[in-house]
Amino acid sequence: MQRRQGRVNAGLLLLLYQISQVGFQNIPSVTLAVLVLNVFFFLNPVRPLHEACISVREAFYRQNWQRLLLSPVHHVDDWHLYYNMISMLWKGIMLERKLGSAWFAYIIAVFSVLTGIVYVLLELMLVKILNDPSYEMSCAVGFSGVLFALKVLNNHYNPGRVSSVLGLQISSKYACWVELVAIHFISPGTSFAGHLAGILVGLMYTMGPLKKIMKACAGGFSSFTDPDRPRNYYSGYSEYYRYPDDQYRTPGNYYDYTGGLSEEEQLERAVLNSLNERGFGGETYNNERRPYGFWFPPEHHSEEEMRRQRLRRFWRQ
Repeated sequence: MQRRQGRVNAGLLLLLYQISQVGFQNIPSVTLAVLVLNVFFFLNPVRPLHEACISVREAFYRQNWQRLLLSPVHHVDDWHLYYNMISMLWKGIMLERKLGSAWFAYIIAVFSVLTGIVYVLLELMLVKILNDPSYEMSCAVGFSGVLFALKVLNNHYNPGRVSSVLGLQISSKYACWVELVAIHFISPGTSFAGHLAGILVGLMYTMGPLKKIMKACAGGFSSFTDPDRPRNYYSGYSEYYRYPDDQYRTPGNYYDYTGGLSEEEQLERAVLNSLNERGFGGETYNNERRPYGFWFPPEHHSEEEMRRQRLRRFWRQ
């Protein structure tokens, strides 16, 4: 391991400043670990870049497969590190909170290796199709391939958003493809095949068999949860809730608990329930046991039925 020497790394300092502005306590554990790991290997690279980057010649012909692990965590310079890690910070916070830390760590590990494999296959196809051996020597390094895969996941789990690419408002569904072309023209030195490999890996997860394969491989580990199901924030409590009459009920799953409502609808329902419980809604249901979670009040009765209920309450008094 060699310690990086030379000038002051302005990109690294700016990265640390941006992270401090977000707050270490606000960054999920796996995302923070990825940031720290990449900064560490930037300051203390395991190998020189020409020995850490991945290419057809080194990985396929010479079978130097350790480069699959080295290439994602090594960067050309401090600004290369800065732009990749800022992107990782934003995507990591959103995806890790959505999928859970264990599954997100699993995704990072698989994507880091698989992106390199797909990159080698793409370059090998170019060699064969174009009959150009120079593609065998094309060597890629950096975390950007994994980031393009995460971008596909983020757009999949957060559909309907709009991204700004060079000042143009692009649907998030197509943003990764537009960025792929735009980055290649703006910075021709970047690896088009490396970025394309990331997009293809992301599509293999969202539209192909990769997610099912990963879930099958992780089936024996209880720490992995279903990535397609909202996380149950009540799982730390007992599986049974006790009622005053000593009856026990098993709580439903997260979908039952929220009534299938979005966060905005949950908030609106909570406010309405609070008003009804306080008597502001004009109706009370003292003899009716309400289920746990969000309570849906019964349908409104006709004016005649409401008049009869008022008379019954009057005579009880």
